This record gives sequence, C-alpha cells and structure tokens, in this order.
Amino acid sequence: MQITIQSPETIREAAREFLDATKELGTCYAFYAPMGAGKTTFIKAICEELGVTDVITSPTFAIVNEYTDGDDAPVYHFDFYRIKKMEELYDMGADDYFYSGNRCFMEWPEIVEEALPEDIVKVTITVNPDNTRTVTIAND
Repeated sequence: MQITIQSPETIREAAREFLDATKELGTCYAFYAPMGAGKTTFIKAICEELGVTDVITSPTFAIVNEYTDGDDAPVYHFDFYRIKKMEELYDMGADDYFYSGNRCFMEWPEIVEEALPEDIVKVTITVNPDNTRTVTIAND
C-alpha cells in the first residue's frame, strides 16, 4: 500500500490514512528513509492522530521516548541512529517494548534489524522530485 504526503499541511490526513491502513497489521513499525525525509515528522503526526498530547520529539539521544495515547496506552518512539552495538539494544530491554502489545515506531531500524520482531510492519518514505513523500507500507 502507498500513501502520498503532498505537503506539510496534509501530513495529518496521511497519518490518519496510515493508521486506517495498518490497524490490522501489528503494533511495531520500522521506518526506512534517508536523513531528512521526514520520519520523525510523520511519526509525530501519527502520534497526534492517536491522541498523544505529550511533546513529541526525536529520541535521538534518549533512544526511546514514551508517550501516552488518547486511550492512556503507552506509545514507544525509537531512534536507533546512535546504537553502536546490539548489546546496547538488549541492555535497554528492547524486547520488552517490542512484545508489549503497544505501538512501537522505530527510526533507523536497519541498524538493529536482526533484533526486530518477525511481524514488523516495514514503512519506507521516499522523497519524490516534486518534494512530495511516498509512504510505502509492507508487512512480509
């Protein structure tokens, strides 16, 4: 499935479409895209659509941020960019997050791919020549 983000003004609409398209696919989402493609911005829009009222920021230095959605359920937002060794992932108890049944949104998953759940939903964001974004959703 593909979703097009036409502009920053339509990102919330794309986030709603994303949530509708993925509601039956699972709870862990791996976002693949180059630096500056809008991973954090899109995840922020998704979280806002889930009813998160916390300040949503990139967890680049914290590795994981925890938010609360509109149903008082935890939402986890990961950024694995700074992970250097798989042990760091295991030491932080990543499996506890991944298999919690709560939503997990992951940036830079390619760094820790061997540790990701088998039923991960792969999300690729492509920057198009006209500066729109194409979000491709795959559940292998």
